[in-house]
Amino acid sequence: MDINKSRREFIKLNSRAGLGAALSLGALSTYGNNTELGTELNSSSVDLKVCHRLKTNATDSDLLFLKQIGVEWVRLEFNANEGSKEHIQALQKKLGQFDIKIYSATHTSYATKEIHLGLEGRDKDIDRYCTFLKDIGELGINTAAYSFHSATTYSTGFIQRRGYTAREFDLDIFRNKLEMQRYDREYSAEDMWNSYTYFIKAVLPAAEKAGVNLALHPDDPPLAMMNGVAKIFSHADGFKRAEKIAQGSKNWGLCFCAGTWAEGGVEMGMDVFEMIREYGRKGKIFEVHFRNVSSPLPRFQETFPDDGYLDMHQLMKELKNAKVHAAVMADHIPKLDGDQGILRSGTAYCISNMKTILTSINK
Repeated sequence: MDINKSRREFIKLNSRAGLGAALSLGALSTYGNNTELGTELNSSSVDLKVCHRLKTNATDSDLLFLKQIGVEWVRLEFNANEGSKEHIQALQKKLGQFDIKIYSATHTSYATKEIHLGLEGRDKDIDRYCTFLKDIGELGINTAAYSFHSATTYSTGFIQRRGYTAREFDLDIFRNKLEMQRYDREYSAEDMWNSYTYFIKAVLPAAEKAGVNLALHPDDPPLAMMNGVAKIFSHADGFKRAEKIAQGSKNWGLCFCAGTWAEGGVEMGMDVFEMIREYGRKGKIFEVHFRNVSSPLPRFQETFPDDGYLDMHQLMKELKNAKVHAAVMADHIPKLDGDQGILRSGTAYCISNMKTILTSINK
């Protein structure tokens, strides 16, 4: 590849779209066999919505910033003490003042150890989650993302990479220095499958009735066992089994985290692109986390989209080719110098990168 030529083409495209220098910094996507460069999103021809993960305490200044960089959709993330219907309605109204809509929502009531480990008291948490699904469905929010990984150690440290701060995971450090049994006993894969089956059979009918899609996130990092608890969504086979449990429900699908899948590499059973083809063409990808990493396990660092080993341009092309209808969002945004709060510089970098790639594949 003539990299200098590619850069000249990028600059030409970028000038024609009028993005300016601030956006072009984030727009350089990873070079690879199928990589091209582009400019701004024409959303009418690709049903992939650029989205941003957002806590409920975002300020008016934060929302104005998101509007200024072209964010029109967000995923709202509620903790255990939030998420009443009235609260969600109030946030919808507030976001609407900045021309931002809620694409999806999460609520931590699904993430209790009672639900994940099958302990007494899980029915109360499940009921609360079902109420949340009912409420967001009535408010026109049709996707709820969730995960099923208890006792996870996400990071073994933070590193400076190209001058920015990012999460690192080193399997050797985890196994030899950090890992410990988290609960009073070990929980096997079948223990976790029993808990997941009980949970999904309770909440899926509520989601179907509410018209809400349940988007399942893979285990991050994708290891078969961590801290004495089995991880059942660390391999493609786990998603195949979960799909069978859901019995063909159109409301069961994936929150496909490209970063997590890239962390696992060849050990995942299917690569990132195979997963998109498999589940995208069945209409089973409801959200996409647009994240890159430096390399697969046993050691990886999170990166900006243009700085990892995964070809993010090709990933977006695969989503388009599979006719995926989903929100595509930045995930675990690295910290640039001076960034605080919602990490505005890093957020602008990632959003502009996604918009540029979407425009490129849309030409």
